[in-house]
Amino acid sequence: MSSTPAPIGFIGLGIMGRGMAHNLLQAGFPLIVWNRTPAKMQPLLELGARAAQYPADLAAQCDVIITCVSDTPDVEAVILGENGVIDQVRSNALIIDMSTISPQATREIATKLNQKGAHLLDAPVSGGSEGAQKGTLSIMVGGDAAQFERALPYFQAMGKTITHVGDQGAGQTVKLVNQILVVGNALAMSEALLFAQAGGLDLEKTLKAVGGGAGGSWMLSNRAPQILKRDWTPGFTIDLQQKDLRLALKAADQLGVPLLGTSLIFNLYRTLQAQGLGGDGNHALIKALEHLAGIEIDSDHP
Repeated sequence: MSSTPAPIGFIGLGIMGRGMAHNLLQAGFPLIVWNRTPAKMQPLLELGARAAQYPADLAAQCDVIITCVSDTPDVEAVILGENGVIDQVRSNALIIDMSTISPQATREIATKLNQKGAHLLDAPVSGGSEGAQKGTLSIMVGGDAAQFERALPYFQAMGKTITHVGDQGAGQTVKLVNQILVVGNALAMSEALLFAQAGGLDLEKTLKAVGGGAGGSWMLSNRAPQILKRDWTPGFTIDLQQKDLRLALKAADQLGVPLLGTSLIFNLYRTLQAQGLGGDGNHALIKALEHLAGIEIDSDHP
């Protein structure tokens, strides 16, 4: 008879984490979960997961722990803070951080876990809440190759494109590359849709005409139809996008790389945050351009 698999710990059940944790359960991995807001654990508890009282309590029961929280201070709190993972971490435990945080902070957290005999992989994801729900995320992983192989079954339950990109911190750096591309595509999409609206085009036919060509992108295929419906439901919020862009701009400053377009987009998003729109999806970038142009996308009235 095969023994029951050891439980996986999962910390952080927000817009991304809840779908990822659900897919691990569906793949047959027993879960012990913890979330700062306990109510968010309930749907997973109803599916058979168990709740931990603190991250440390979770760490005492699990050899593999996944974290997916909002920002660098949040990761530091659940791993290194009071009642954090490090307090009760097992020898040879593997912590997989799937948040998007500072590459430098990642390396510092890894060093502290290594001193306790534990390992860290930085494994941020891309694909939005849809990818988290469907198990089709892109996962970019930094850290030891042997630990990557150890984590592969869990990654395969959550994602489709899984790449070991280098040493500790490389996963986070690749994620920032991804975010530079995401917002650049969002700006191009926004400008193109406003141009089409001003030119009196049928926007749905225009999208059909260009979506499969050289101008096509994931952003255009997945977010432009939402814009046409004035649907600002987030796959990824403006507030979270801004957090990632701050990380990218800080890292670029350290590297001496000019991110001209990314800096512009960061400031356009800032105007939307000032209007209280930080909870909108990142495709709401178009609202900043609509304000500048005095034109609003209306697919029914070119």
